[in-house]
Amino acid sequence: MTDASLQKGGAKPHLPSLTEPDARTKSRNAAEKRFRAYGVIAIGTGILCLLVLLFAIISNGIGAFQQTFIEVPVYLDPAKLDKKGERNIEDIKKVSTFGYNPLIQKAVLEQVEKAGIDTPLTKAKDMKAMISASAAGQLRSMVIENPDLIGETVDVRFLASSRVDGYLKDRVKREHLARDKNIDAEHLDVVDGLLEAGVVKKTFNPAFIFGADASESRAEQAGLGVSMIGSFFMMLVVLFLALPIGVAASIYLEEFAPKNRFTDLIEVNISNLAAVPSIVFGILGLAVFIQFIHLPQSAPLVGGLVLTLMTLPTIIISTRASLKSVPPSIRDAALGVGASKMQSVFHHVLPLAAPGILTGTIIGLAQALGETAPLLLIGMVGYIASNAPDGIASGLLDPNSAMPAQIYEWAKRADPAYYERAWGGIIILLVFLVTMNTVAVILRRRFERRW
Repeated sequence: MTDASLQKGGAKPHLPSLTEPDARTKSRNAAEKRFRAYGVIAIGTGILCLLVLLFAIISNGIGAFQQTFIEVPVYLDPAKLDKKGERNIEDIKKVSTFGYNPLIQKAVLEQVEKAGIDTPLTKAKDMKAMISASAAGQLRSMVIENPDLIGETVDVRFLASSRVDGYLKDRVKREHLARDKNIDAEHLDVVDGLLEAGVVKKTFNPAFIFGADASESRAEQAGLGVSMIGSFFMMLVVLFLALPIGVAASIYLEEFAPKNRFTDLIEVNISNLAAVPSIVFGILGLAVFIQFIHLPQSAPLVGGLVLTLMTLPTIIISTRASLKSVPPSIRDAALGVGASKMQSVFHHVLPLAAPGILTGTIIGLAQALGETAPLLLIGMVGYIASNAPDGIASGLLDPNSAMPAQIYEWAKRADPAYYERAWGGIIILLVFLVTMNTVAVILRRRFERRW
């Protein structure tokens, strides 16, 4: 069409506008907005799920950090604790916990009568359901440490039974007492009266953090402290073995090893080992360290060796990535001024890669700290260590448990108090994991180099 025909009234062709987007551009912009919206929804959903999880953990586990205690004055009757009256420590030790139970029960009954609580429970043995089974052992240890207390009235704070503690934490309901053979409504009425009188109190329980595990009948006494020490010794083994071995292997593979089929096979196997389920390492540890080498079962040393095998691929992969991130010009400059290959690696490349290596090591340790399956197979579960180890050798070789294994053991026990303690143990474990990952992030930000 010529200019003359356009001037005579012909149709003017449509030209694209520079200010208004065409239909295709509008479609692309709309697709981009939808994708951004999907991303925001995904992030929001993830944050919401995380908040729900944290709320569930904290709401179910915060009660484990509080415990119900009964504070009563107990008369240490010499007629029951020292019949000969000679204060002979050997004779005093012969009195078992059965001899202390009546004294404690009588002391609680006296407080009930003093508070003026109207109850059909009029005998001392009726108070047994309210008192922890650990109370007699606690009083016996006190008397053995100081025999001069016999014949005096001493103020003692005992743990209440798990049912009483559950009642004050709203875990034990009155409407469910018909199915509970350990406590009844009359005992709960007494608890209400003693609570008003200040005899029964719910306070912070440091023994949950620093104490040891207990039998299934003494859930109120169970603590996580000894298993935390077991985890500490395991992490020492992992740190002192996995870090030097992993870093040395990474330096050789990345800087010195020739590129051939053999090193390619090693690299493939390392990548595959990083994806192997952790329970496989537990089976390997059971077969090699316990059945073949005959190392002590349930020992943190064995647990540390198993976790070292599991952590090595993570440390090797992260260390090699850190070494690769160092620019080749650093190596070339060091070699150019006369440094040897080893000098260029250890004096220049390795210090610059140290932040990434440290970060990968901490993340690997955090992963090992939370592993449970390997520890189950080497026996670090179901063992109740009553005391903390005496030294480094004892901590490495004596049977013990670990935090994740202890949490697993509590979760499968029947008493609901252990279920609460399992959630509380998860809180402590999360604090350790978050702290270790935070330290890793801070170290990376602090020492990170930008090229």
